[in-house]
Amino acid sequence: MSEPAAETSFPGTSSSQSPASSLAVYGGIAAASAAAHLGINFTPYLVGGLIDRYGFGPAEMGAFATAETLSFAIAMFLFAPRAHVVSARTLGLAASGLIALLQVGSAHLSWYPLLLLGRLGTGFGYGMLNTAVNVAAGRTGQPARAISIGISLQVLLFAAMNVTLPMIGVAGGLSAMFLTLAGISAALGGAMVLLPRGGERDEPEHKAEAEVEPVPPGGWPVILAMALFAFGTMAIWPFMERAAHAIGLPATAFGRYQSMGTLLSSLGNFALTMALARGQRRGLLEAGLLTCGVTCAVLTTVNSQLVFAVALQLYDVSWYVSYPLILGLAYAHDPRGRLAVRTTATWLVAQSAGSLAAGFLAEATSGYGLVGCLGLATCAAAVAVVVAFQARRGAELSEGPVVLAAH
Repeated sequence: MSEPAAETSFPGTSSSQSPASSLAVYGGIAAASAAAHLGINFTPYLVGGLIDRYGFGPAEMGAFATAETLSFAIAMFLFAPRAHVVSARTLGLAASGLIALLQVGSAHLSWYPLLLLGRLGTGFGYGMLNTAVNVAAGRTGQPARAISIGISLQVLLFAAMNVTLPMIGVAGGLSAMFLTLAGISAALGGAMVLLPRGGERDEPEHKAEAEVEPVPPGGWPVILAMALFAFGTMAIWPFMERAAHAIGLPATAFGRYQSMGTLLSSLGNFALTMALARGQRRGLLEAGLLTCGVTCAVLTTVNSQLVFAVALQLYDVSWYVSYPLILGLAYAHDPRGRLAVRTTATWLVAQSAGSLAAGFLAEATSGYGLVGCLGLATCAAAVAVVVAFQARRGAELSEGPVVLAAH
């Protein structure tokens, strides 16, 4: 396997950062990562609430989820060429305010077109936040570890939210869930002051670099691997609560199982951080991808609540292991962070397409079984892409000077 992103450095990084300063930045990254993924992680509860309250169909809710993730991706693509000059702090603060306002507005809407417009706005804000995460992580000098630590801390918050948000929905309805998400976005926004403030000067060579090489040579297999992974594993996600509902699991029970999954994901990411620090990473990504694909198929075809619960835990853990490892490949290939930003944006485009396809497929077949099986197939294809990419890059590294990335 190629050298981990933890061993690369991002322009603008200070190697003399104090432990306290580094800890503060990691805290800011964790807050920004949590805020950036609120929409994606808790869309299933909103989808379930909207279906129950207004009677929207799966195709409409697929478009609802797609609007947010596609807008998220658009923001990532727009900011990617200037990833080396943007201020992570400014992006984080502006995005947090935008998201909070739009979530409050959505709490009082029932007209589908306006709900879609609200998702477009929140999605753009989440994209700004995720750009801030990638930029800040790159400037730590150990991006894969920074992202992994950020994910580990964010899922602790999500574990609590997975228990409480469905309860809030039962007690206060759909509007209460929107308002809760608005309040959490605003609260996390306060921690954005911990993110790095400045960036590089926008030198002429950087502008030319962004225009001539938007994706570094040889980086397309990383983007393809992320696209396959995201399309298959995230297509079912907006409807996961509905899949649980179909076998008799109420939203509150699903939330408890998902909470357990996020806690296990946190432990998995701490273990991943330790493994990366020791250089023990061979085969981890391949195993994570295959596990995630298998659980997608199980979650959408099983009738047993116990098997569903176990598969959900494995799905969560394997997803949160695979995602930072794919980003690690991107950082190792391009330490400047451009490929990582585009890889994340590709994830969102692929997820958007998957969610839309899943909605129409579910409506046409009155179930989600085929969507889960598609996840297994795309994850297997992603493994093949990753293996080929690492073999080619390993051969290039053994032949002479590194030309793909500066270590």
